[in-house]
Amino acid sequence: MKKVLLATLLFVGVAATSFAQDGGKFSIGVEAGLPVGEISDTHSFAIGGSLKYDLPIASDLAFTASAGYTSFQGKTSTIQYGASSITAKWPAFGYIPVKAGIKYNLASALYAEAQVGAAIGTESGSKTAFVYAPGLGFKFSDAVDLGVRYEGWSANGGTISQIAARLGFSF
Repeated sequence: MKKVLLATLLFVGVAATSFAQDGGKFSIGVEAGLPVGEISDTHSFAIGGSLKYDLPIASDLAFTASAGYTSFQGKTSTIQYGASSITAKWPAFGYIPVKAGIKYNLASALYAEAQVGAAIGTESGSKTAFVYAPGLGFKFSDAVDLGVRYEGWSANGGTISQIAARLGFSF
């Protein structure tokens, strides 16, 4: 797992260094999500952060690359057995999503974005999942934007899904 994390960080660092001279823009973001589908039965919300890079490739089009960390927080569940009950909390689990995609400016402040990539599990025995994430966003200024997306992580015939928001600060 440490090798995967090191390789991911190395990839992001090399990409950042090579793109830094091409007129692109970095942003750091705070992310929050609401699990949807089956995962919403056991986990209440997702929280994380990300580093993202936008590289303009045409007047209203940009290539995007991002990496971050997301943790799904478990719910507390109570099961009744006649007159007695058992209460347990589902464990949290984390992933490192690494994505690339395209961002298209629909208007001066509104954009659409689609990304694909991999989500690397940080827990022992977890799998790497295929990620797809279409969304919309709004630029409040050159330094602040808010994006909302549907994000699905597919692995072994199952999908972990969330409706997520990212508040990004560009530099």
